[in-house]
Amino acid sequence: MKSRKLPVLIAILLFGAILNGGCNVFGGIYNSISGLVGIDKSGTVIASRAQVRSSYAVVAADLLEVKRGEKLDILEEFEYEKVHWFRVRAHDEDNTEGWIEAQNVLVEELLIKSRKLAEEFSNAQPQATGQLRAASNLRLSPEQRTDNILFKLENGATFDIIDWNFVPKAQDLSEVDDAPKGTQKQTKGKTKNADIEAAKEDNEPEKLDEKYDVWYQVKLDPAISPAPAGWVFGRQVELQVPSDIVFYQQNNKKFTTWQRLDNIDTSEKPSNKDSGKIIKPGSWVILSRTNTVKAIDGVEPDFDGILVLGYDKYDQLHFTAYRIPGEVWGLLPLRIDGSGDNKAFIVKLRNNNTGQLEDKRFLALTDKNSRIRITPPPDIANYEKKPTK
Repeated sequence: MKSRKLPVLIAILLFGAILNGGCNVFGGIYNSISGLVGIDKSGTVIASRAQVRSSYAVVAADLLEVKRGEKLDILEEFEYEKVHWFRVRAHDEDNTEGWIEAQNVLVEELLIKSRKLAEEFSNAQPQATGQLRAASNLRLSPEQRTDNILFKLENGATFDIIDWNFVPKAQDLSEVDDAPKGTQKQTKGKTKNADIEAAKEDNEPEKLDEKYDVWYQVKLDPAISPAPAGWVFGRQVELQVPSDIVFYQQNNKKFTTWQRLDNIDTSEKPSNKDSGKIIKPGSWVILSRTNTVKAIDGVEPDFDGILVLGYDKYDQLHFTAYRIPGEVWGLLPLRIDGSGDNKAFIVKLRNNNTGQLEDKRFLALTDKNSRIRITPPPDIANYEKKPTK
């Protein structure tokens, strides 16, 4: 009975639209019919450029080139020779309809979820910048599952890092997280890491990179992705330490977070290729991390070292304005407060006497010689672990 009513209803809509007239008659007719038959799915182009084609066949003709950020109506889904396709309607003058590979389109439902994730850290300061060494999935959560993939970011994509999670390393995960949605790439079965077992026998401390994988929560520029946020597998992320401070990084202490403490204008962003470079050298607060497991109640610190590098613009040299002589146990985020020559940075440190995590404020003032000076909290000794001789 329902199949007979639908053509009649469509005919009524057509007749009513013709009576009403107007230049948008046929667009309104089509939209009404689309709603009736359930065509209400939309998507956004995520590839820099992609083709809408006459069919999903190899010899199909290109009908329309679409660009990143453009909206498409998704009319149908189909899989042909293990490739997922969408039949779409573009929003050009001709309302071009055709087929496009699904990997080039992000459906609206997933885009909304990515935006909600971005809202959670809308006021957060980026902690670092990163760049992909290989194409990698952008995910809704820090885990390799078949149902949380947003889409695949291109090799070389850059992003701001807002936060990260240390996740116990799984022995069956691939080094590269590029499996298509709906599948999970597996490596050959592995036994326990021989180095970890040997270290246990020799009573040596466990290594952070042998026990955990790191996942980065990232914020993406609209030029890179219409989806503003997600999680990226850390094995294929290269941190883009600015070129004027990268030489101060030590093998046993890797930089994890860095923030400017001066008033240098860094609004001019470098290209993806040079994303680790900075336009002008300056003063920085840097948080670092050794590669030793230091979990307390199952939680690893995000950093265990604090370094402040000042910059003498007359001698054009960096100098050590402040350094924690031992180690600390701290969690993100690193926050910068204040403006001009009077700033401060705030970090969350564990009090060695009480075991409590507390926000500690370090004042960063610029003296008459334009050299930055750091005043630590008066009780900073309660948060340091002095090196043993």
